[in-house]
Amino acid sequence: MRIGIAQLNPIVGDIPGNLALALDAYEQLTGQGVDLVVYPELFLCGYPPRDLLLKENFGKDLADSLHIFASATGPVPALIGYAEINQNPSKQPFLNAAGWCVQGQVTQSFHKRLLPTYDVFDESRYFVPGREEFFVEYKSKKIAVTICEDIWNVLENEYPEDPVEEIASQSPDLLLNLSASPWHLGKSEKRIELLRKVSGKCQCPVIYVNSVGGNDELIFDGMSMSVDRDGTLLANSDSFKECIEVHDLNDQCPTTSLPLNDPMERLRLALVLGVRDYAHKSGFSKGLIGLSGGIDSAVTAAIAVEALGQENVIGISLPSSISSQHSREDARELAENLGIQFHTLPIQGMVDSATIELQPLFKDRPVDVTEENIQARSRGLLLMAVSNKLGALLLTTGNKSELAVGYCTLYGDMCGGLAVISDVPKTQVFDLARHFNKEQILIPVNTIEKPPSAELRPDQKDSDSLPDYEILDSILHAYVEEGKSIDSLIQDGHEEEIVRRITRLVDLNEYKRNQAAPGLKTTPLAFGVGRRIPIVQKYAN
Repeated sequence: MRIGIAQLNPIVGDIPGNLALALDAYEQLTGQGVDLVVYPELFLCGYPPRDLLLKENFGKDLADSLHIFASATGPVPALIGYAEINQNPSKQPFLNAAGWCVQGQVTQSFHKRLLPTYDVFDESRYFVPGREEFFVEYKSKKIAVTICEDIWNVLENEYPEDPVEEIASQSPDLLLNLSASPWHLGKSEKRIELLRKVSGKCQCPVIYVNSVGGNDELIFDGMSMSVDRDGTLLANSDSFKECIEVHDLNDQCPTTSLPLNDPMERLRLALVLGVRDYAHKSGFSKGLIGLSGGIDSAVTAAIAVEALGQENVIGISLPSSISSQHSREDARELAENLGIQFHTLPIQGMVDSATIELQPLFKDRPVDVTEENIQARSRGLLLMAVSNKLGALLLTTGNKSELAVGYCTLYGDMCGGLAVISDVPKTQVFDLARHFNKEQILIPVNTIEKPPSAELRPDQKDSDSLPDYEILDSILHAYVEEGKSIDSLIQDGHEEEIVRRITRLVDLNEYKRNQAAPGLKTTPLAFGVGRRIPIVQKYAN
């Protein structure tokens, strides 16, 4: 059987636009002689639609688009994801559905059984679980239709029911899975393991069709796959790009290995896609970055150039009297290497003016971090002014390590519309910088090799306030992402004083993170909608 894979990039809420993409893909694929066309989960509305589903006309508009799509189908069926209105008004308003469209009609609907409510998912807020039959008969084959989470219990075992077990008991000939599965580092390998287990349990080929593109903080990588009944990879679509192609289950020359084995290359492609889609889907064509001469702003700028084009990226240096000469030179060299616009806006005048105005209130108090933050907030003010005037999206440059411990200034360097690397630990930022330089020097060598510094006071180094980043990132990974206790961290060999100081900083700075720009998710647990820690709380362990 020849399966048409419509790995497409929808825009959440753009029902007419998504419909147009679906119709075009159907025409292309049927022209290639496919037997069936498959789209991702909730394609017609985009994933995740969240509270758009609660708008009065959303369900009707979706139903109309499904009717238009179905009416355009001929003898080749199409299986497309959408949200179906729940006819029981006492429960959640929708079902997460897939429609089997053929000969101008929706002849059968399938509904997602397992609704995830962990991490970034909140599907039980909107959907009721399906209870209908999984199967459709087509070309003398018994085809099972599942939607994303329906097959994941094979690995996770978190639900009392397992749709795969039910399907396997009925001897399917083929299993289809429509997905909108967000990416993070390590997810690709996990999916391959999943599909091999599903195919082994069901003793049939599995077709997995995933969405692609950036929607808010989530990045969808595509990488749709087909595996044989023995788990052999038959075909895989490209990662991080749209693909309209055919997976032939009868192909005698299957794919034996996956591309993109380099995690830094995956991270680069993911961040580029995330920035491009966040900007373009929000109506921005230009990006703006404050260039400090440091590694975080350098990596962010390199990503922005790939995402938006060098002609659409503006770099601004905002030196104070404390800024080192090498930082100014590194910022300029970076801009030249990347071929972007570069401007210098000194902030010392603003800092001096603010200091004078505050003197009557501050005169009897010692100089402290307050004065340092005046510098950062002066930079934030100027960058936001340029963003407003030029219509350029301001990209913030803080990394996950800094955001975790509050080593950033609210309304200063946290100003902006998108926090590009806010889910990338500092150690990975260094790895990513070196990755950008593999073929040519884009990021100045000095930027990578010099000790990191916020340069808010003379001779300042990050190491004055924080432990070595290797140690810091290890503690943060265990405490934030794995949920380990303080006692466990100490038992793992970390120094008690460092552990208690770092975990206290993480807890104290929840209020900052709640006011941060949205960031692109690249780890299993990012700061954002998937981590819901109260700001006002007293639990420390």
